[in-house]
Amino acid sequence: MNPVHLEKAVALRHELHAHPALSLEEAPTMARLTAFLREHTTLEIVERGAWFYALYRAGEGAESIAFRADMDALPMAEEPDLPYASQTPGVSHRCGHDGHCAALAMLAMEIDEQGAEKNVYFIFQHAEEIGAGGRVCAALIREAGISRVYAFHNWSGFPQSGVVLIHGVAQCASMGYTVLLHGRAAHAGQPGDGANPSEALARLLLALPGIHGAADYRGHIWLTVVGFGAGGRNFGMAAAEGYLAMTLRSEYEEDLRAMQEKIHALAAELAEEYGLGLDTEEQDVFPTTANDEEELRRVRAAAEELGLPIIERRDPILPSEDFGYYLKECPGALVYVGNGEDYPAIHTACYDFNDAILPAVTELFLRLAGGACGSGADSCPALKLT
Repeated sequence: MNPVHLEKAVALRHELHAHPALSLEEAPTMARLTAFLREHTTLEIVERGAWFYALYRAGEGAESIAFRADMDALPMAEEPDLPYASQTPGVSHRCGHDGHCAALAMLAMEIDEQGAEKNVYFIFQHAEEIGAGGRVCAALIREAGISRVYAFHNWSGFPQSGVVLIHGVAQCASMGYTVLLHGRAAHAGQPGDGANPSEALARLLLALPGIHGAADYRGHIWLTVVGFGAGGRNFGMAAAEGYLAMTLRSEYEEDLRAMQEKIHALAAELAEEYGLGLDTEEQDVFPTTANDEEELRRVRAAAEELGLPIIERRDPILPSEDFGYYLKECPGALVYVGNGEDYPAIHTACYDFNDAILPAVTELFLRLAGGACGSGADSCPALKLT
């Protein structure tokens, strides 16, 4: 591994960290990344609106594979405790997507310099945090005839640079689901003149444990109420509008839809009983992310060659990830690379991506692309930084 590439990747990561962008607002991030790749590689750059990919061509007849990194940041404030702290108030890279992009850029520099056996697509995706980008970018899989696709997510609580392989469902399907009930306004002293949604919403809320606890689901499900309310604090007016907002989560997408249908059916019954209007909204819809066993085998073999710790598990991570859209199009794997067993968790105020895992991620993916600097950590000195 070229140590200059590591230096450049770390500097890029810090620049991205200092200039974060929310989902669907990643144009500045994309501009920085495309400029970096044009300066430091000879790869073809193809811009696709809100996202882009870089392409290494191994030659006609070569297999095409892809690696994906996500670009968006979180709507979280950051304490200015880093020399490269966020310069955008209320926005920060507390999930590590700056590191994901830096790792993919580092991989691009390595493959551009030393070559690879495969045609390699480096996909830089927008809007992962809201589940909107993966669905769009996954269309490239069919379009380009890509046969395998990989991504990684940094994860705390595992050994630094340890490779975590989750068999089957790796991350759960989920959606934000809101029930909105519309009544008629009335004076608080004459409530019978209106239609107040409060009682119907309360009954719906109290019925949720029975829906969640039903026995006819294929796998585990989770239901979290994130918002509930009716009317305001005008004590002269009875409530006329109300809502119940939930996050629905499950191992399997069919369970997610079944749970949603049960909630909607009950909401419709209550709306009719109380003479209310009913609307529903879906937001942040994520698919199940399920790893392919053969691709996990490939990743395991690469990790063993590098001498990296390997952790295998079968229970999914509950938070969702829109990489599942890619895995609907071709086999692949979402791999987790440990930040450290005592490292701060992602999405917390004290988290910052661990630059020390960049060499391990790059070498792991380099082997999957058919390009390698030798065998094991001794032939790749940069791994010793981990």
